[in-house]
Amino acid sequence: MTSFTSLLAEVHACTLCEKHLADGVRPVLQVNPKARVLIVGQAPGRKVHETGLPFNDASGDRLRDWLGITREVFYDEEQIAILPMGFCFPGKGKSGDLPPRLECAPAWRDKLLAYLTNIEVTLLVGTYAQAYHLAGEHSSLTETVRSWRSYWPTIIPLPHPSPRNNIWLKRNPWFEEELIPVLKQRIFKVLK
Repeated sequence: MTSFTSLLAEVHACTLCEKHLADGVRPVLQVNPKARVLIVGQAPGRKVHETGLPFNDASGDRLRDWLGITREVFYDEEQIAILPMGFCFPGKGKSGDLPPRLECAPAWRDKLLAYLTNIEVTLLVGTYAQAYHLAGEHSSLTETVRSWRSYWPTIIPLPHPSPRNNIWLKRNPWFEEELIPVLKQRIFKVLK
């Protein structure tokens, strides 16, 4: 088995989908074998691509609020692992960012997850993460998130925290009323 340090160096040097990335290659992830919480997102946005810091945008602000944690805790790789479905910014599409590149997950996901043996809770943020990890158990993001109790307490499906999802949040007030309070308690318990 490749050492964790060597594997991480390989990931950061990855150029598998370089020819498809107009903004260039810049894998953005945060992993450490000591982490107890795993956040599975979709792919870095432009701001994250530019800064190299996962969820360093309005989505990250909302996600940290949902979790009830500070930036300091969020960016402590020994507590929080952030492993998106695609590691590089896929570019802009007609209505937001393009989907994560398909090359990334098969090349790196299982290899990295093999080192994350201390994970107690996995947050599946958005449809791409949910489709991959839950193998299409539900037909929609709303149905998946509404079924959160069936995965509790080890897996928690969440909508993407992007401001683009404000309409979804308004249409689904149960999410912030029912799930967010217990999510905060769960994260606090795992990280204390």
